[in-house]
Amino acid sequence: MADSTPLLSQPNSAESQSTTPPLEKHRPSLDSTIERCIGVFGWAQFFQTLLVSLAWLFDAQQTFISVFTDAYPTWHCTTYQHGCDSVSSICYLPKNSWAWDWPSYTSIISEWKLECSSSIITGLPASSFFMGCLVGGFVLATLADSSLGRKNMIFLSCLTMSLSSLLTVFSTNIWVYSALRLVCGFGRATIGTSALVLTAELVGKRWRGQVGVIGFFCFTIGFLSLPAIAYLNRGSSWRSLYLWTSIPGIFYSMLVHFFVRESPRWLFVRGRKEEAVATLKSIATPSRSSCLTWSFSEVSFQEERCNNGNIFSTIKMLVQKRWAFRRLLPVLVIGFGSGMVYYGMPLGLGNLSFNLYLSVTLMP
Repeated sequence: MADSTPLLSQPNSAESQSTTPPLEKHRPSLDSTIERCIGVFGWAQFFQTLLVSLAWLFDAQQTFISVFTDAYPTWHCTTYQHGCDSVSSICYLPKNSWAWDWPSYTSIISEWKLECSSSIITGLPASSFFMGCLVGGFVLATLADSSLGRKNMIFLSCLTMSLSSLLTVFSTNIWVYSALRLVCGFGRATIGTSALVLTAELVGKRWRGQVGVIGFFCFTIGFLSLPAIAYLNRGSSWRSLYLWTSIPGIFYSMLVHFFVRESPRWLFVRGRKEEAVATLKSIATPSRSSCLTWSFSEVSFQEERCNNGNIFSTIKMLVQKRWAFRRLLPVLVIGFGSGMVYYGMPLGLGNLSFNLYLSVTLMP
């Protein structure tokens, strides 16, 4: 009787899986290992997240500073001849029949005699700033994940933004002023995302939502500080407002460079284990410091380095997949509409007849 057993039998999948070495099956992941070390929120982590989140404060100031520096100043009639009244257009009045309520150097409109220029010219600095944000968002998007890291990205972004803002005080015309605003917008393009990611990677999963709120709180403080600074300098040159906001930003950039820790996760992914362990030791609580006594050589982070792809290839994949593109398109439309309202309303307050300082304060 012939044997019915096949000559070539298929291997049992269960048996093949059981032959997997236990070390490969139970190798800890990078995220779980870091979570064991910094899962408990301590004062060192609070200091780090607060220091990083302060970048949002200077970001908000430079974003909305043109509300005051580029505002159309008020004026009054010096003589009521030639039909001069409060509703007249000064472009059709003789020069000797009206005067500014404040010195001409309090606004770029009055200093550079732009009162009769088109809205395209007077709005060029603000448009240049947001154009710089758009270009910087594309050009600098991958640097925080690749070569620079989160900390250096925040440092260079804040420094570029603050230095260009400081150089703005030397502007001699609207064109130089707009060019420097373009550089300022380019520099601040990645501040918000880099700060948000870094604060989230310096704490455990339980606290990521809370530390994320700190950044938005600092952004609100920066927005509200602008009308206070502008009101205190309402009789001074518009350049003084840039000085009051740029010089503290430069000092803050130095603090980031010397005191802020890099993301331990990014350091591990880039293969810089010693620096990552040193960072974890500096921010971990004493109760969790014992997890740093064993070697990190068995942590499976090699696949993280391979999966750290280019953002442009990721966007290409999203566009090519129809289901992803159908979800991405509504998000882009909603974000575009929200941005127009969120930034458009404060930037348009100068066109209203209300008190500018009070209007900006009540806007949030």
